[in-house]
Amino acid sequence: MMKSIGIFYSFKTTKTAKLGEKITDAFGNENIEAIDAETVTAESFMKFDNIIVGVPTWFDGELPIYWDEFVPELEDLQLSGKRIGIYGLGDQKGYPENFNDGVGIFAHIVSERGAEVVGYTQADGYEFESSKALKDGQFCGLCLDQENQARLTQKRIVDWVDQLKLEFY
Repeated sequence: MMKSIGIFYSFKTTKTAKLGEKITDAFGNENIEAIDAETVTAESFMKFDNIIVGVPTWFDGELPIYWDEFVPELEDLQLSGKRIGIYGLGDQKGYPENFNDGVGIFAHIVSERGAEVVGYTQADGYEFESSKALKDGQFCGLCLDQENQARLTQKRIVDWVDQLKLEFY
């Protein structure tokens, strides 16, 4: 039986929240709890062994303010034993030089603290110049582009959740 899962995303961001709900729905009957990333605390983050975070890329490759504000607290945590799947939104045509950088930035921060980043996905089918989310030719999470590839989102979510179910065990 899978341990409980915490999914953290801003409840106020339309696209990230909608995709967080779709990810939750794709898990079906699993024990998954949604937490507003704008109110995240070390205690709420640490109570889960399996964690999903929604990290859109803002501006020219930056973390959203609510995640950026949590980073100092996150850097004080020991995340060994935590499995973290990251999904993010970006615009590969409008911002091709930093497509979904937020995913890569967040993955770097949590892996430096001992977390195991799971849910790597193929970069095939995307067109961009560079991305901090790329690690060894794969994205270190689920990178979505609602501006240019919204029609592919549902299948990408279902495939990613199926993969996470195996990796979260």
